[in-house]
Amino acid sequence: MMASFMSYFTGRRDPKQTARDAIVSLREQLMMIEKKEEHLQRQIAQDLATAKANAVSNKSAATAALRRKKMHEADLDKLAGMRLQLEVQVNTLESANINANTLDVMRRGASALKDIHNGITLDKVDATMSAVNEQRDIANEISETISSTANIGLEFDEEELKAELGELEQEDLNERLLGADHVPVHTPAGPSRVEVRHPTAEEHEDAELKALQASLAMS
Repeated sequence: MMASFMSYFTGRRDPKQTARDAIVSLREQLMMIEKKEEHLQRQIAQDLATAKANAVSNKSAATAALRRKKMHEADLDKLAGMRLQLEVQVNTLESANINANTLDVMRRGASALKDIHNGITLDKVDATMSAVNEQRDIANEISETISSTANIGLEFDEEELKAELGELEQEDLNERLLGADHVPVHTPAGPSRVEVRHPTAEEHEDAELKALQASLAMS
C-alpha cells in the first residue's frame, strides 16, 4: 500500500504492485460475473417453469417465457466467455508474477555468490591447495622422523646375541646332565624284591666336579 501511495506522487509504479492490483481487480470481476450467472440461471429456470405452466392454456404467455429464456441463455453464454477470458488473464498474471519473483530471487542469489567469490580465482585456489598439500607432506615427514628417532640406541650386536644364546643353551645342557647324575635307578617290579642302588660318595664327588668344570668353562 505504501509503495502504491508513493508511486502516485513519483509517477513510478512498482511492477509487482501493479500485477497484484490487476489480479485483485480481475478476481473481483470474476466474482461479479459468477453472481450474474447465478441470477440468470434462476431466471432461466423460472422462464422454463412459466412456459410449461402455460403451454396448453396460454400459448402466447408460454412463447414469451421461452423467448426470455433464450435471451437469458444467450447472456449466460456471453458471461461464460467473459469469465473464461478473465480466468486466463488471472492465470497469466499470476504466472508472470511468480516468474518475476523467481527471477528476482535468482538474481539476489547470483549477487550473493558473486560477493562470496569476490577475489577468489582458480589460481588462488590452486595455490591454496598446493600449500595445504605441502604442509601435509611436512607433517608426514615430521611424524616419520619422530617415529624413527625413537629407536636410536637400540641397535644390537648380532654376534654378541648369538654368543649369549649359546651360553644359555650350554647352561641348560649342564643342568640337564647334572640332574641325570642324580636320577635314581629303578628296576621293574617283579616277584622278587630287588634292593635299590644308591650313589656312592665317589659318584657324588664326580658329579660335583663336573658341575664345577662347567661353571669354570662359562666364566
